[in-house]
Parts: sequence; C-alpha cells; structure tokens
Amino acid sequence: MAARTASSGRAATGRSASSKATPSRPAKSVAIPQLSWHQVRPAPIVLVSGTEVFLAERAIRQLRDFLKLEDPSLEISDVQADSYAPGELLTMASPSLFGEPRLIRVSSVEKCSDTFLIEALAYLENPAEDTYVVLRHGGGVRGKKLLDTIRSGVGGAVEVVCAELKKDSDRHDFASAEFKAAGKRVTPSALRSLVAAFSGDLAELSAACQQLIADSASEVTETTVDRYYGGRVEANAFKVADSAIAGRHGEALIILRHALSSGADPVPVVAAFAMKIRTMAKLHGVRGGSAQLASQFGLAPWQVERAQRDLIGWSDEGLAKCMVMLAETDAAVKGAGRDPVFALERLVGVIARRGEG
Repeated sequence: MAARTASSGRAATGRSASSKATPSRPAKSVAIPQLSWHQVRPAPIVLVSGTEVFLAERAIRQLRDFLKLEDPSLEISDVQADSYAPGELLTMASPSLFGEPRLIRVSSVEKCSDTFLIEALAYLENPAEDTYVVLRHGGGVRGKKLLDTIRSGVGGAVEVVCAELKKDSDRHDFASAEFKAAGKRVTPSALRSLVAAFSGDLAELSAACQQLIADSASEVTETTVDRYYGGRVEANAFKVADSAIAGRHGEALIILRHALSSGADPVPVVAAFAMKIRTMAKLHGVRGGSAQLASQFGLAPWQVERAQRDLIGWSDEGLAKCMVMLAETDAAVKGAGRDPVFALERLVGVIARRGEG
C-alpha cells in the first residue's frame, strides 16, 4: 500500500507541474508536506486548508478523479463535521467486503462538533488502510487542536493550502496556468484584459479561460477577449483608466459614459483608477529592471512595465495632484458628494491632463 500511495503522489504531482502558484504557509513550522492546490496527491489524511473555496473544491475534485482513475471501484463517502454522528468516521473507514479503496470527504471542519474533534484525533493515531480522508478546513480557530496535530506529522498527512488569490499578479499566474495546461497560446495583453474583466471571482475567471480555450482555434488575443467579455463592468473600468492615463480625454469620457449607461457603478471605476495610479506612484522615480522591481514591490513584471510606460510625461506634482483627486473622488462616489458622475468625469479630465492645468 505504501508503494502504491507514493507512486500515486508522483503521478498526480507530475500532471500539474505547469502551474506557478505556491502555497501560503501557516505561521508555524510544520512536519508534513505543504502543497499548492494543483499539487494535490493521495495520502492517508489530506488536509485542504484556506479560504479560497474554488481552489479547494478543484483540488478535492482532482484527487477524487485521480483515485477513481487508479481504481474504478473507489467508494466515496461524505461527512459533515458540524453535524457529525458518533462513530460515523470509523464506520465509513471500516474495510468493505471486497476491500475497495475508500475516499472520505469531510466538510465544514472549521465548524466541527466536539464529537467529531475527539474521534478525528483518535483516527489520526491509526488511519485505516486503503482509505483517504480529506478534511476541508475553511479557516478560523475552531479545530485548531486537530490542525496542529495533523501538521505535527501524526497520521501521515499532507496539507493542500488554498489561500485566496488577492493580488492581480496571482490571478494573472492562475489564468496563465489554465492556458498553459491546455496547450493554448495567449498573448500578455489578452491575459491582462481577462484578469481585469474577472477581478472579483476566481470561478468566473476559470470558466472564462475554459470557454476561450474551447472556442478559440488559434492564439487567444486581446481582441478575442474583448469580443467575449468586453461588456463587463470591470473591463470597461480599466479601459476608462487606460485611456485617461494615456491622455485620450475624449475617448475616456465616451467609454465612461457608455459604461455608466450600461449600469456600471462609479465605485469600481474609481477603484480601477486607484489601482493604476497607486502602482505608478510606487514606481515613479525608481530605477531597475522589471523583474527586480516586481519582487521589491510585490507586483508582476508586466505590471511594472505597464506602469513605467504610463509614467512617461508625468511630473511629481501632477502625480501628487491626481492622488489627491482620487481620494476626493472616492469619497464622492461613496456618498460624500452630491453628483458622483460629475466627480468621476472631473477625475478623468485631471488624469488625462496628467495633473497639469
């Protein structure tokens, strides 16, 4: 059994080597392997931790599919840790008549009952043979004793860390990995547009990648992305910002008014400006290569290169004025002003003039 599990782990890990993401490690040092979602592999105990639900569900699904491919007779059971019945885990892990392997998926461990906690700790001391127990913990302090015990090495576990992808650079890497895994070419500008269009929902971003992969016969370009998703509020917000920062005042106003007439809220438009202007402010007057500055400021190299291009023609005073105007406009669109649309159009004008005049 040990040899089989080890070989399964190598195979599962190898199939996902294209993704760049790395797991966020817990603060404490641990004695078990720390894996990213795409590196999930079989083990007697698989702890799937972190707040990113989409990645956690995908990791669990990939493990299930791999085990099912390895042995179609796999028995799959589900347990709710917050409504756990005494003896449930031991019953499901008990050997069946024909000795089929078992996958037990335990959800809501972050809300587990005291009974589950006691029985899970006891199970770690003697895991059942040919059984894989997946524990999904979505964050919080409940069940901490169980997590600490697992991370200490008891039970022969691995931990799959599914941290939320908060940065644009993380979502960019995720989308890039989706295309790379499918063997589909995608241009850098297309990736940027796609990430901008789906900045708030990783599941939607993944679905968009899969649709473009399925529907595009050749390379996915920015034109392709715009044809499919150009109407999204987030995408239009970044188009307004890009046009204004480039000095194209009239074009920026046209795109803005179209977005607002289509139901866009001024708040995400201001957020798009803030993201770009703040990145420009970070890099203003700083010298160095894109890779070096990306590491220094927690950005992707393409974000550095884009900001450096956008900064051409800007002065210290102009950038500072735009930062002040951004703060005023942000307050105005969130209720402090009478006319948020007027405040937003005024911001577009100031930025298009690079804060001058």
